Amino acid sequence: MKTFWLLVRAGFRRHSAYRLALLAGMTTNSVFGVIRASILLAALASAGTSIGGYDAPTTVAFVWWGQALLGTVNLWGFAEVKDRVRTGDIAIDFLRPINPQFAYLAGDLGRAGINLIGRGAPAILLGTLLFDLAWPPSTTSWVVGAASVLLAVVVAFAGNFVINLLAFWLVEIRGIQLLWMITGGLLCGLYLPVPWFPDWLRTIAQWSPFPSMLQNPIDILAGRVVGTDIASAVAVQLFWAVALLVLGQLVLRAGRRHLEVQGG
Repeated sequence: MKTFWLLVRAGFRRHSAYRLALLAGMTTNSVFGVIRASILLAALASAGTSIGGYDAPTTVAFVWWGQALLGTVNLWGFAEVKDRVRTGDIAIDFLRPINPQFAYLAGDLGRAGINLIGRGAPAILLGTLLFDLAWPPSTTSWVVGAASVLLAVVVAFAGNFVINLLAFWLVEIRGIQLLWMITGGLLCGLYLPVPWFPDWLRTIAQWSPFPSMLQNPIDILAGRVVGTDIASAVAVQLFWAVALLVLGQLVLRAGRRHLEVQGG
C-alpha cells in the first residue's frame, strides 16, 4: 500500500507540471458548459415541464458537474499501456514488485486528483456564479458523491486498461479505442442525461458500465438521486469497478503468457 500511495502522489505531481494544459482544459470546459447549459435549458423551456426527473436547477447541475468531472474521469482513454505492449517494454512492468494494473491505476488516481482540483473545482465554481445549480441535499450525499466520483475514475480506468491490453493480440487497436470512446461518450451521460434517452437506448446504457463513469456520480451530486437510490447507484458502480478490474487481471495474465519480445 505504501508503494501504491507513492505512485498516486507521483501521478499527481507528474500531471500538475502541465499547468497551462490545466488552465486550457478548465477554460474549454467552462465555455462548453455555458453552451450546453443554455441548450438543455432551452429544451426544458420548450417542453414546458421537467424531463426525466430533471428540472432547471438539476439540469444545470448535470451540465456543470459533468464539465467538472470531464478531466477527472478519463473517458477518452490512454495509450501508454498499448504502446508498451507494442514495443515490448511491458516486460519490464512484469518484473516490477507491484502488479502492472495497480501501478497504472495509482498513476491514474493521481492524474484524476490534480484534474479535479485544477480543472473541476474552478469549472463548478464558475457554473455556480452563472447559473442556479441544484446541490446535494445532505452531508451524506456529499460524502457518497465523493466516493462515487472515485469509483467512476476506477471504472473508466479499468475499462480503458482492458482495451489497451488487446494490443497483446492485435497489431493496432486505435479503431477499438475510438469505438469505445464514442460508445462511452454517448451512454455515460456526457451529451444528454441517460434518463432522457428513448427506452431502448436507456436499457442498453443501464446494462453497460458507462453510466457508472459519469451519470451516477452526477445524479448524486446534483441531488437527483437521494435516499436508498444512492446505495443502488453506488452498488452498480462498485460492481462494474470490481468486474472490470478482475477482467483486467485475467486479460493481463493471458497476455503475459502470449507475450513475445522481439530479440529474445
